[in-house]
Amino acid sequence: MIDIPKNKKVILFDGVCNLCNNSVIKAIKHDKKDTFLFASLQSDSGKKITNYLGIDTTKIDSIILYEPNVSYDVKSTAALKVINDFGGIWNLTKLLWIFPEGFRNFVYDYIAKNRYKWFGKKESCMMPTPELKAKFLA
Repeated sequence: MIDIPKNKKVILFDGVCNLCNNSVIKAIKHDKKDTFLFASLQSDSGKKITNYLGIDTTKIDSIILYEPNVSYDVKSTAALKVINDFGGIWNLTKLLWIFPEGFRNFVYDYIAKNRYKWFGKKESCMMPTPELKAKFLA
């Protein structure tokens, strides 16, 4: 398994999805507490983590939030936990927790199903800039 610092959480994302890549850039910008590390699902690190967790990425096509030795979350729950960590105006998203997980995931799945059509797809995973490289697992 990969050595992840104890105070970090890992966001696994679809590295070829434009929506996902843009969301990662926004997450990095708003991660004022330096909580998150990132890895694409297609990367070696992403594959090691999903294998360790027993997640079949052919069945779960989703964001995964992994907190080592604690838990992992997928889909809307993962997205909300990430956003809720930002603080400030983002605290308003805590209101979305009133919706049942099934409903939230229905909306999440609808967007996920159409993300390539609506936002496009890259041929390969994004390469982080040198200043962002430390935020990504190798």
